[in-house]
Amino acid sequence: MDYFAGIDIGSTAVKIVVIDEDRQVIGNKTAATGALVYKNAQTAFMNLLGEIGLERKHISYLTTTGYGRKLFPDADETISEITANAVGAREVGKPFGTIRTIINIGGQDSKGISLDENGNVTNFAMNDRCAAGTGRFLDMAARNLEIEVSDLGPFHFKAQGTPAAVNATCAVFAESEIIGLLGNGHEREEIVQGIHFSIAKRTIRLVKRVGIEELIYFDGGPALNTGLVAALEDELGRRLVIPPLPQITTAYGAAIIGLESHGFEKQERAEVGEAVVVFSGHGCQGCSCG
Repeated sequence: MDYFAGIDIGSTAVKIVVIDEDRQVIGNKTAATGALVYKNAQTAFMNLLGEIGLERKHISYLTTTGYGRKLFPDADETISEITANAVGAREVGKPFGTIRTIINIGGQDSKGISLDENGNVTNFAMNDRCAAGTGRFLDMAARNLEIEVSDLGPFHFKAQGTPAAVNATCAVFAESEIIGLLGNGHEREEIVQGIHFSIAKRTIRLVKRVGIEELIYFDGGPALNTGLVAALEDELGRRLVIPPLPQITTAYGAAIIGLESHGFEKQERAEVGEAVVVFSGHGCQGCSCG
Protein backbone atom coordinates (compact mmCIF):
# COMPACT_ATOMS: atom_id res chain seq x y z
CA MET A 1 0.00 0.00 0.00
CA ASP A 2 1.28 3.43 -0.96
CA TYR A 3 0.59 6.49 1.18
CA PHE A 4 0.74 10.14 0.23
CA ALA A 5 1.15 13.27 2.35
CA GLY A 6 0.10 16.85 1.78
CA ILE A 7 1.47 19.62 3.98
CA ASP A 8 -0.15 23.06 3.84
CA ILE A 9 2.24 25.52 5.48
CA GLY A 10 0.16 28.60 6.19
CA SER A 11 1.03 31.86 7.89
CA THR A 12 -0.34 30.76 11.26
CA ALA A 13 -0.86 27.00 11.04
CA VAL A 14 0.60 23.90 9.42
CA LYS A 15 -2.01 21.44 8.20
CA ILE A 16 -1.00 17.87 7.33
CA VAL A 17 -3.00 15.10 5.68
CA VAL A 18 -1.98 11.52 4.88
CA ILE A 19 -4.10 9.54 2.42
CA ASP A 20 -4.01 6.05 0.95
CA GLU A 21 -4.26 4.91 -2.68
CA ASP A 22 -8.06 5.30 -2.56
CA ARG A 23 -7.82 8.97 -1.50
CA GLN A 24 -9.10 8.11 1.96
CA VAL A 25 -7.72 10.25 4.79
CA ILE A 26 -5.65 8.06 7.11
CA GLY A 27 -4.74 10.88 9.49
CA ASN A 28 -4.47 14.64 9.81
CA LYS A 29 -2.88 17.16 12.13
CA THR A 30 -2.83 20.92 12.64
CA ALA A 31 0.00 22.71 14.43
CA ALA A 32 1.27 26.26 14.83
CA THR A 33 3.63 27.44 12.08
CA GLY A 34 5.76 29.54 14.40
CA ALA A 35 9.08 31.12 13.50
CA LEU A 36 10.92 27.84 12.91
CA VAL A 37 8.77 26.86 9.97
CA TYR A 38 10.59 23.75 8.73
CA LYS A 39 11.31 22.39 12.20
CA ASN A 40 7.72 22.83 13.37
CA ALA A 41 6.27 21.37 10.17
CA GLN A 42 8.67 18.41 10.25
CA THR A 43 7.92 17.73 13.92
CA ALA A 44 4.18 17.81 13.32
CA PHE A 45 4.57 15.54 10.29
CA MET A 46 6.61 12.94 12.16
CA ASN A 47 4.22 13.08 15.13
CA LEU A 48 1.29 12.40 12.81
CA LEU A 49 3.08 9.45 11.22
CA GLY A 50 3.71 8.01 14.67
CA GLU A 51 0.06 8.43 15.61
CA ILE A 52 -1.16 6.51 12.55
CA GLY A 53 1.50 3.81 12.75
CA LEU A 54 3.56 4.79 9.71
CA GLU A 55 7.19 5.72 9.12
CA ARG A 56 8.65 8.25 6.71
CA LYS A 57 9.64 5.45 4.31
CA HIS A 58 5.98 4.52 3.92
CA ILE A 59 5.16 7.89 2.33
CA SER A 60 5.58 7.41 -1.41
CA TYR A 61 5.12 11.07 -2.31
CA LEU A 62 5.11 14.27 -0.24
CA THR A 63 3.62 17.50 -1.60
CA THR A 64 3.78 20.89 0.10
CA THR A 65 1.64 23.94 -0.48
CA GLY A 66 0.91 27.26 1.20
CA TYR A 67 3.08 30.32 1.68
CA GLY A 68 5.87 28.25 3.29
CA ARG A 69 5.82 25.39 0.79
CA LYS A 70 9.37 26.04 -0.44
CA LEU A 71 10.73 26.03 3.11
CA PHE A 72 10.25 22.25 3.36
CA PRO A 73 13.14 20.76 1.34
CA ASP A 74 12.04 17.14 1.85
CA ALA A 75 9.05 17.59 -0.46
CA ASP A 76 8.83 15.72 -3.75
CA GLU A 77 6.76 18.57 -5.22
CA THR A 78 5.49 22.03 -4.31
CA ILE A 79 2.16 23.33 -5.56
CA SER A 80 0.21 26.58 -5.39
CA GLU A 81 -2.36 26.70 -2.59
CA ILE A 82 -4.94 27.91 -5.12
CA THR A 83 -4.59 24.70 -7.13
CA ALA A 84 -4.42 22.48 -4.05
CA ASN A 85 -7.48 24.15 -2.52
CA ALA A 86 -9.44 23.61 -5.75
CA VAL A 87 -8.49 19.92 -5.96
CA GLY A 88 -9.35 19.30 -2.32
CA ALA A 89 -12.67 21.16 -2.50
CA ARG A 90 -13.67 19.34 -5.68
CA GLU A 91 -13.04 15.97 -4.04
CA VAL A 92 -14.67 16.75 -0.67
CA GLY A 93 -17.61 18.49 -2.35
CA LYS A 94 -18.55 15.59 -4.64
CA PRO A 95 -21.46 14.38 -2.44
CA PHE A 96 -23.01 17.85 -2.72
CA GLY A 97 -22.57 18.35 -6.46
CA THR A 98 -20.09 20.26 -8.58
CA ILE A 99 -18.24 22.93 -6.58
CA ARG A 100 -17.92 26.10 -8.67
CA THR A 101 -16.92 28.73 -6.09
CA ILE A 102 -14.59 28.52 -3.09
CA ILE A 103 -14.40 30.94 -0.19
CA ASN A 104 -11.23 30.40 1.79
CA ILE A 105 -10.44 32.46 4.89
CA GLY A 106 -7.05 31.78 6.41
CA GLY A 107 -4.99 33.23 9.20
CA GLN A 108 -3.81 36.31 7.33
CA ASP A 109 -5.55 36.27 3.96
CA SER A 110 -8.85 35.46 2.29
CA LYS A 111 -9.48 34.10 -1.20
CA GLY A 112 -12.24 33.70 -3.71
CA ILE A 113 -11.70 30.96 -6.30
CA SER A 114 -13.83 30.22 -9.35
CA LEU A 115 -13.87 26.74 -10.94
CA ASP A 116 -15.22 25.42 -14.22
CA GLU A 117 -17.46 22.34 -14.45
CA ASN A 118 -14.36 20.11 -14.47
CA GLY A 119 -12.91 21.61 -11.30
CA ASN A 120 -10.20 23.66 -13.01
CA VAL A 121 -9.39 27.11 -11.64
CA THR A 122 -10.66 29.82 -13.97
CA ASN A 123 -10.11 32.86 -11.75
CA PHE A 124 -9.18 33.85 -8.22
CA ALA A 125 -8.88 36.94 -6.05
CA MET A 126 -6.93 37.33 -2.83
CA ASN A 127 -6.75 39.79 0.02
CA ASP A 128 -3.39 39.42 1.72
CA ARG A 129 -2.59 43.06 2.46
CA CYS A 130 -4.79 43.59 5.49
CA ALA A 131 -5.71 41.31 8.39
CA ALA A 132 -9.29 42.62 8.49
CA GLY A 133 -11.62 39.81 7.51
CA THR A 134 -9.17 37.01 8.33
CA GLY A 135 -8.65 34.50 11.10
CA ARG A 136 -6.18 36.81 12.80
CA PHE A 137 -8.82 39.54 12.89
CA LEU A 138 -11.20 37.13 14.65
CA ASP A 139 -8.44 36.28 17.15
CA MET A 140 -7.93 39.98 17.85
CA ALA A 141 -11.66 40.59 18.24
CA ALA A 142 -12.06 37.71 20.69
CA ARG A 143 -9.11 38.96 22.72
CA ASN A 144 -10.59 42.46 22.99
CA LEU A 145 -13.97 41.04 23.92
CA GLU A 146 -12.28 38.81 26.51
CA ILE A 147 -13.75 35.60 25.14
CA GLU A 148 -12.34 32.54 23.40
CA VAL A 149 -12.34 32.36 19.61
CA SER A 150 -14.50 29.24 19.90
CA ASP A 151 -17.11 31.35 21.73
CA LEU A 152 -17.64 33.72 18.78
CA GLY A 153 -20.15 31.38 17.12
CA PRO A 154 -22.37 30.88 20.19
CA PHE A 155 -22.20 34.61 21.04
CA HIS A 156 -23.48 35.44 17.54
CA PHE A 157 -26.74 33.57 18.16
CA LYS A 158 -27.27 35.05 21.63
CA ALA A 159 -27.50 38.63 20.37
CA GLN A 160 -30.85 40.22 21.22
CA GLY A 161 -30.49 43.63 19.60
CA THR A 162 -29.30 44.95 16.26
CA PRO A 163 -25.76 43.92 15.24
CA ALA A 164 -23.27 46.65 16.15
CA ALA A 165 -21.86 48.53 13.17
CA VAL A 166 -18.22 47.60 12.61
CA ASN A 167 -17.27 49.64 9.55
CA ALA A 168 -13.48 49.98 9.73
CA THR A 169 -11.67 48.55 6.71
CA CYS A 170 -8.39 48.16 8.59
CA ALA A 171 -7.76 45.67 11.39
CA VAL A 172 -6.05 48.31 13.52
CA PHE A 173 -8.95 50.75 13.18
CA ALA A 174 -11.45 47.93 13.69
CA GLU A 175 -9.78 47.07 16.99
CA SER A 176 -10.22 50.67 18.15
CA GLU A 177 -13.82 50.56 16.95
CA ILE A 178 -14.55 47.42 18.96
CA ILE A 179 -13.06 48.97 22.09
CA GLY A 180 -15.16 52.08 21.46
CA LEU A 181 -18.34 50.02 21.07
CA LEU A 182 -17.68 48.30 24.39
CA GLY A 183 -17.11 51.68 26.01
CA ASN A 184 -20.45 52.92 24.65
CA GLY A 185 -22.32 50.09 26.32
CA HIS A 186 -22.89 47.70 23.43
CA GLU A 187 -23.30 44.07 24.43
CA ARG A 188 -20.55 41.71 23.37
CA GLU A 189 -23.06 39.55 21.51
CA GLU A 190 -24.12 42.52 19.37
CA ILE A 191 -20.49 43.36 18.63
CA VAL A 192 -19.74 39.74 17.65
CA GLN A 193 -22.65 39.79 15.21
CA GLY A 194 -21.44 43.09 13.81
CA ILE A 195 -17.94 41.66 13.31
CA HIS A 196 -19.30 38.61 11.50
CA PHE A 197 -21.48 40.66 9.17
CA SER A 198 -18.59 43.03 8.49
CA ILE A 199 -16.36 40.09 7.50
CA ALA A 200 -19.17 38.53 5.45
CA LYS A 201 -19.74 41.71 3.43
CA ARG A 202 -16.00 42.17 2.86
CA THR A 203 -15.60 38.53 1.80
CA ILE A 204 -18.54 38.60 -0.60
CA ARG A 205 -17.17 41.73 -2.28
CA LEU A 206 -13.92 39.84 -2.83
CA VAL A 207 -15.63 36.74 -4.21
CA LYS A 208 -17.84 38.75 -6.55
CA ARG A 209 -14.67 39.73 -8.38
CA VAL A 210 -14.29 36.13 -9.57
CA GLY A 211 -18.00 35.38 -9.93
CA ILE A 212 -20.32 33.58 -7.54
CA GLU A 213 -21.79 30.35 -8.88
CA GLU A 214 -24.53 28.24 -7.35
CA LEU A 215 -22.56 25.76 -5.22
CA ILE A 216 -20.19 27.57 -2.84
CA TYR A 217 -17.61 25.78 -0.69
CA PHE A 218 -16.31 27.51 2.44
CA ASP A 219 -13.09 26.34 4.06
CA GLY A 220 -10.24 27.52 6.28
CA GLY A 221 -10.22 27.66 10.08
CA PRO A 222 -12.91 30.41 10.32
CA ALA A 223 -15.37 28.04 8.61
CA LEU A 224 -15.63 26.39 12.05
CA ASN A 225 -17.23 29.64 13.29
CA THR A 226 -20.97 28.96 13.02
CA GLY A 227 -21.78 32.64 13.50
CA LEU A 228 -19.61 33.67 10.57
CA VAL A 229 -21.15 30.92 8.44
CA ALA A 230 -24.62 32.21 9.33
CA ALA A 231 -23.64 35.79 8.41
CA LEU A 232 -22.22 34.70 5.06
CA GLU A 233 -25.29 32.63 4.25
CA ASP A 234 -27.55 35.52 5.24
CA GLU A 235 -25.68 37.96 2.99
CA LEU A 236 -25.50 35.49 0.09
CA GLY A 237 -29.05 34.24 0.43
CA ARG A 238 -27.96 30.63 -0.01
CA ARG A 239 -26.43 27.74 1.92
CA LEU A 240 -22.72 27.05 1.94
CA VAL A 241 -21.00 23.67 1.69
CA ILE A 242 -18.93 23.34 4.88
CA PRO A 243 -16.55 20.34 5.08
CA PRO A 244 -16.26 18.46 8.39
CA LEU A 245 -12.61 19.54 8.71
CA PRO A 246 -12.41 22.87 6.87
CA GLN A 247 -8.81 23.56 7.84
CA ILE A 248 -7.35 20.61 5.94
CA THR A 249 -8.96 20.94 2.49
CA THR A 250 -5.84 22.44 0.90
CA ALA A 251 -3.51 19.87 2.49
CA TYR A 252 -5.86 17.13 1.30
CA GLY A 253 -5.74 18.56 -2.22
CA ALA A 254 -1.94 18.59 -2.08
CA ALA A 255 -1.93 14.92 -1.06
CA ILE A 256 -4.21 14.05 -4.00
CA ILE A 257 -1.93 15.91 -6.40
CA GLY A 258 0.97 13.90 -4.99
CA LEU A 259 -0.91 10.66 -5.54
CA GLU A 260 -1.57 11.62 -9.17
CA SER A 261 2.03 12.75 -9.75
CA HIS A 262 3.30 9.48 -8.31
CA GLY A 263 1.00 7.59 -10.68
CA PHE A 264 2.27 9.54 -13.69
CA GLU A 265 5.88 8.89 -12.69
CA LYS A 266 5.22 5.14 -12.33
CA GLN A 267 3.59 5.10 -15.74
CA GLU A 268 6.51 6.96 -17.32
CA ARG A 269 9.03 4.57 -15.75
CA ALA A 270 7.03 1.61 -17.01
CA GLU A 271 6.90 3.04 -20.52
CA VAL A 272 10.63 3.75 -20.49
CA GLY A 273 11.26 0.22 -19.24
CA GLU A 274 9.18 -1.25 -22.05
CA ALA A 275 11.06 0.85 -24.60
CA VAL A 276 14.40 -0.37 -23.26
CA VAL A 277 13.25 -3.99 -23.41
CA VAL A 278 12.06 -3.57 -27.02
CA PHE A 279 15.30 -1.88 -28.04
CA SER A 280 17.58 -4.36 -26.30
CA GLY A 281 15.58 -7.27 -27.72
CA HIS A 282 16.04 -6.01 -31.28
CA GLY A 283 19.43 -7.62 -31.59
CA CYS A 284 21.99 -6.88 -34.34
CA GLN A 285 21.66 -9.94 -36.52
CA GLY A 286 21.47 -9.07 -40.17
CA CYS A 287 22.36 -5.43 -39.66
CA SER A 288 25.58 -3.45 -39.95
CA CYS A 289 25.63 -1.90 -36.45
CA GLY A 290 28.23 -4.19 -35.05
